[in-house]
Amino acid sequence: MDVTPDKQNIDKVFSNTTYYIDFYQRQYKWNEEPVKRLLDDIFYKFDIEYEKLKDNDLDIERLIEKFSWYYLNTYVTNNVDGRLYIVDGQQRLTTLTLILMKLKHQASEFHSDLGDWISSKIVGLSGFKKEFWMNHEQHKSAMQDLFDGELLENIDTSSGITAENMVSNYKAISNFLNKHVTNQHKFERFVFYFLKRLVLINLNVEQTDVPMVFEVINDRGIRLKPYEILKGKLLGQIDKEELEQLKLNDIWDNQINSTNYFYDDGIDDFFIYYLRAKFANTIGEARKYDKNYHRTIFQDEVNSQLKLNHNPKSVKKFLKEDFKYYTNLYLKLLTCYDQEDKSFIHVYYNGLTDMDSQFMLIMSACKIDDKLEDEKIKLISYLVDRLYTLLQLQKGYDSNDFQEAMYDISRQIRNNDDLDEIKGIFNKKLIHLITENRGVKTNQAISYGFFRETGNELNKRFKRYFFARIENFIADNTNLNMKHSLYDLVKNTGTVNGFHIEHILSMNSDNLALFDNDEERFERERNRLGGLLLLKGKDNISSNNESYSKKLKSYSNTLYWNETLRKDSYKSKLDFKQMIKKYDLKFEPMDKFGSNELEERQKLLFEIVKIIW
Repeated sequence: MDVTPDKQNIDKVFSNTTYYIDFYQRQYKWNEEPVKRLLDDIFYKFDIEYEKLKDNDLDIERLIEKFSWYYLNTYVTNNVDGRLYIVDGQQRLTTLTLILMKLKHQASEFHSDLGDWISSKIVGLSGFKKEFWMNHEQHKSAMQDLFDGELLENIDTSSGITAENMVSNYKAISNFLNKHVTNQHKFERFVFYFLKRLVLINLNVEQTDVPMVFEVINDRGIRLKPYEILKGKLLGQIDKEELEQLKLNDIWDNQINSTNYFYDDGIDDFFIYYLRAKFANTIGEARKYDKNYHRTIFQDEVNSQLKLNHNPKSVKKFLKEDFKYYTNLYLKLLTCYDQEDKSFIHVYYNGLTDMDSQFMLIMSACKIDDKLEDEKIKLISYLVDRLYTLLQLQKGYDSNDFQEAMYDISRQIRNNDDLDEIKGIFNKKLIHLITENRGVKTNQAISYGFFRETGNELNKRFKRYFFARIENFIADNTNLNMKHSLYDLVKNTGTVNGFHIEHILSMNSDNLALFDNDEERFERERNRLGGLLLLKGKDNISSNNESYSKKLKSYSNTLYWNETLRKDSYKSKLDFKQMIKKYDLKFEPMDKFGSNELEERQKLLFEIVKIIW
């Protein structure tokens, strides 16, 4: 490997070289914290030297040689076809340029003759035209405005996050220097110190060495993300002319930015789901694709299929086909995960219960440009919800077994176009898990014997989800609008507007008598799903520990399922009666509530469960 180190002060770094931002480099993402840390480091050293020498009358150009030099770090460049690209270090070099811009404006404030020198460190002649040495081509307008001293609030930052951070960081730099440099004497000594005594090491590397160097060198204070390292290792294999012609860098950035728009570093999760979907058959194998996926993707088990290691042809194919298709699929799923879309409603349902395994399973089943994509999304998201829900409702759920099952299912449905076979795989796994975890052999996906005692022991989120789905079922089949959104029913848990589970049977002597004063039996029975309701915070509190007759009154104008306990819910409601007839459901009002009534409600819920799931 040919690496040429060169010690340079800032005066030399920004003298006659235009630096192009390489595709490896992320956008300018430094925020105020690393900027201030850099300034603190610089001024800590400068202030010590300045206090020792501020009264020295030597000519400033000779005096500055007495100041100790300060090492700032390394930056890496790569010369291609006469252009010098920054492979690593643009965060720091961009920040130094912003500091120079502030010093240029301070030169005017302090009536210093150093303004032209400082300006020449920001812009210069490159051929026939003036160029910023730090050539952020897409953000030149914002840089020009900063250079010209425009009001920060008037600067257009619509070109992207780089421009936004330049403006916000310039503000932080301006405030810092205004505080620390308050007169011409200190200003001019600082300018000489900044340009002459701050030192960086430039490493210029050959094109073939760039991906390796990029992986091991990080910017000051901010480690590179796995996807940023992966970008360098993939795109670094391709000739720059091809990159531009095929717009591969644009493809990468568009897909990355679109995914990260949903949440910070969302693209990391994409790569983990994708690699698990296509290559992991067990939990043990899946762990290899966690935060080290940028390395694992080049190892034998993955490389034997994707062939991305030292293979520019396969990298181009991967970026144009696999990467583009599966990120678009993931974006589609993320959209439906966050927002109700009737076409893919089960993706949203799984979002309510945090069933993220659907991402892996859908990617596993889908092939590039899959003609059955929509059908697979609908089916698999439904089957994931069904598997999770029926295991919970029959006390057959174990988190470790469930996760193992996800990978076994993924293995079996990978690139599978047979929708009936996919259904069978899920159903077989469901029956297997119920048998294993209940210790009783069964051939049924759901049975009342396993459902009968299920109730309050379920986790809080799932109980709210269960009753929200019951509520949604009633609303859909009676042509009514939901009184509250599914999101509010499941995830809103505030004391006033949040929803909570409440027992129909309060702990009091009258209710205990209905169960022969057997406290153990009473507690067990009232905890069953048929003895529970979902109520809004204030409704929950207001009906606490009341008799059933008083509670019944408070159920009016709450949720539809709660209101089915009341007689007035059955009057002149044709849609409700048609739903009962259509599904042969035994809805009945209940003026009293004891053991028999609780059993009826449990059975009614069971019949609805069979319809929904």
